[in-house]
Amino acid sequence: MTADMRGAGEAESTGPGSEEQVPLYEEFIYCCGAATQVLKCGPWKDLLESESKTLPRLLFLIIPGNPGLAGYYRTFIRALYHGLNRRYPVWIVSHAGHCKPPNGMGMTEDTDIKELEDVFGLHGQIEHKLDFLRKNVPKDMKLVLIGHSIGCYITLEMMKRASELQVVRSVLLFPTIERMAQSPQGKLLTPVLCKLRYILYMPVYLLSFLPERVKTSMVRFVLRGLKYPDEASVVTSLNLFSVDCVANVLYMASQEMMKVVERDSTTIKQNLKKLTFYYGVADNWCPQQYFEEIKMDFPDGDIRLCEKGIRHAFVLDASREVAAMITDWLQDILTRL
Repeated sequence: MTADMRGAGEAESTGPGSEEQVPLYEEFIYCCGAATQVLKCGPWKDLLESESKTLPRLLFLIIPGNPGLAGYYRTFIRALYHGLNRRYPVWIVSHAGHCKPPNGMGMTEDTDIKELEDVFGLHGQIEHKLDFLRKNVPKDMKLVLIGHSIGCYITLEMMKRASELQVVRSVLLFPTIERMAQSPQGKLLTPVLCKLRYILYMPVYLLSFLPERVKTSMVRFVLRGLKYPDEASVVTSLNLFSVDCVANVLYMASQEMMKVVERDSTTIKQNLKKLTFYYGVADNWCPQQYFEEIKMDFPDGDIRLCEKGIRHAFVLDASREVAAMITDWLQDILTRL
């Protein structure tokens, strides 16, 4: 299934203020026939072929938001792995077709066998993550799933569709799990995403011919409002000058507006003791009203409201802060393992 591996064995720093090196492995694979980027923190590159005595007890798997580019979470997974004292692997799998594949690799696999009918749609992205787990992670491996934004909806669907998964905890960050089109941001963008997204392709196509340094300058200009922008976000954003990537990102987003309507309270109730929700105070995708309503419906749930002013797209400038919070939240689980 692996089509290409880049940066394997390359150690990267955890960031400013840390002299320790963290091994970070980058792979580009076909999963469900679609180009997929995987980032892995820790020495465990292959959990299926490792000897049982060397296997970790737990895998942390990140399910991204949209755009589902793994590179946005590079700093986050390094910080989380470091905060976990390097005891457990921390992986992130991109959404199907959201990454620009390396030279020689197409956006879809050149095969007559179609594994999934609509892998780039919302339903397909859920099955894509389950397929990745089936093909890359032992069935009895304990999991901590960390969803971000639409990744929270996908996480809940994974738990619903594959109850056999050994999930010990799911952390849902800024969860877009209901009424997306009715949210302040949804009201603004739904007409564009559902009816006018095609007109965006031509400008992206024309911009794709610009030199890399010009593209980088444009990204820095867009992110200029951030006090401490994450350098990984600047590099990763260059993927969004690819028409194929942008088309898949917008197509998935259009389905989110149409399909993420009712909160799945049944699945939440069935898994309440395994769930931690983290809502933003001024989040235009999942406003505070949604927090208050779910808190009222599930008073015994671990449902938190951000008091630190962290933005919905936390990976742009608050990756280390969020990683530290998660490490603190999960101490009770980790001590029981």
